[in-house]
Amino acid sequence: MSVESPLNIVICWHMHQPQYCDLISGTYQLPWSYLHATKDYIDMAAHLEAVPEARAVVNFAPILLEQLSDYAGQVNGFLSENKPIRDPLLAALASAVLPGSKDHRMELVSACLRVNELRSIKRFEPYQKLAEMARWFHEHPSGMLYIGDQFITDLLVWYHLAWMGETVRRKNTLIQQLMDKGTGFTLHDRRELVKVIGELLSSVIDRYRVLAEHGRIELAMSPYAHPIVPLLLDINTARDAMPDIVMPALSNYPGGEERARWHISEGISTFEQYFDKRPKGCWPSEGGVSMAALAKLEEFGFSWAASGESVFRHSQSNPANKSIAGSSLYQGYRMADGELACFFRDDGLSDLIGFTYSDWHADDAVSNLIEHLENIAASTRKQDNPLVSIILDGENAWEHFPENGYYFLNTLYKRLAAHPDIRMTTFSDYLESSHKLPRIRKLVSGSWVYGTFSTWIGDKDKNRGWEMLVDAKKVFDATMQENSLSGEQVLAAQHQLSICEGSDWFWWFGDYNSADTVSDFERIFRLHLSNLYTMLGKEPPEYLSVVFAQGGGEPVQGGVMRKGQYTA
Repeated sequence: MSVESPLNIVICWHMHQPQYCDLISGTYQLPWSYLHATKDYIDMAAHLEAVPEARAVVNFAPILLEQLSDYAGQVNGFLSENKPIRDPLLAALASAVLPGSKDHRMELVSACLRVNELRSIKRFEPYQKLAEMARWFHEHPSGMLYIGDQFITDLLVWYHLAWMGETVRRKNTLIQQLMDKGTGFTLHDRRELVKVIGELLSSVIDRYRVLAEHGRIELAMSPYAHPIVPLLLDINTARDAMPDIVMPALSNYPGGEERARWHISEGISTFEQYFDKRPKGCWPSEGGVSMAALAKLEEFGFSWAASGESVFRHSQSNPANKSIAGSSLYQGYRMADGELACFFRDDGLSDLIGFTYSDWHADDAVSNLIEHLENIAASTRKQDNPLVSIILDGENAWEHFPENGYYFLNTLYKRLAAHPDIRMTTFSDYLESSHKLPRIRKLVSGSWVYGTFSTWIGDKDKNRGWEMLVDAKKVFDATMQENSLSGEQVLAAQHQLSICEGSDWFWWFGDYNSADTVSDFERIFRLHLSNLYTMLGKEPPEYLSVVFAQGGGEPVQGGVMRKGQYTA
């Protein structure tokens, strides 16, 4: 293939976890932030470091950056000053004395099986044997009386080895020694493993900052605690793409405009704290956009945002947008009279990486992706400076790939960087050479999932979650009017409220999700709401002690990712 000018491609990875920490007790309820750090965030940085010619955009949720920093501080504090680790799973790995009760041991055993069975458990024979024993104990709980410390120790070590990045596994001598040892791990082995985990946690943010300083990546952000800003600003924007949606029993989110501003402002401050630079771009939480939300981002100085292909298709078919009826997906668009550029992901290519290529040989997968890109290049030959946007979760796909996507990512970056007719770039760099962009006069509000907000609102459990959140927000507003809290207490309550406003809780509500995961996130949501009432000096309502969402489905890849377009 030969074209007059290379096809621009932006690969944007979104890194995000909600706040798992109970801010009153300081205890983490789930370990996913530190586990994804040692496996996925570290690996992605290493792959980008290994191919200097590669370019990418990496988007971080600010609340994730704070958790990564907090975990690094916990491990360093434990190793240097014997301070307690506030994550039960990580604390168990580090502790000289393991839990003694049957119930606590069963919790640890269950936690150490929460990983991809095919790619992580069956890959390592010693871990597979431990897992088989652990499942027997689940089926015969009375047998827990006979579990010794060595079984728990070996299971804890192997679980954390399984959650180790492949780039670490191949280079770190200690990790290799532990894997070779296989069984009979000692307290010294565990402490050495904790040291490696601490080193990885302490380095991960810095590695991305250095990549950005060298012009290898562009760093972007989402609003602070990952709220869906369009719904905060006007909850009825959910009707834009779904006019018949069943809405919660409320007319708006009280004070939503102020809360949207808070999340954007706090997100920028947090980003600057860790990266010493103000971001130019924003992946709005869940790719959730509306005309008002994009205008708000532009007000705060952002030059670009992005969303899903279905948002573009819905907008393209709107009568107000006749001027772009036949326009290409492969470019940026400005909104009405604004200057902020919005890019739209190629759902097909993005979902090939997220859902299909994990079962392919890496060479075949990358060849297939490049073939698609070459076809796009040929079809856009007459278009001025076309750009393909591949945007997806940067953390959850890789556990489904062999070796955590090692061969795929390595091959992907090398071949794209070397391709004569493809230019890897970033959104900001692209905008420097593309000043004249077409305009969308009426954006149809929606998200990257199906171009709607149905993943977060419209289901009875999701709607109930919104009603509970609004109840708490009204109490928050009334307490602020009372002026009964100190300045420090107000800041703590604002922070706690922001966590409750995050999108992740609503993502998981609904009976199509797995029961275990719904149980985890439903419980933490109620915990966060209860903590908010407590911080406001109010008694939590009785309904927060009652489970309201239960799940029971078996979604693809556990439900942590969804395809951009609906398929029956």
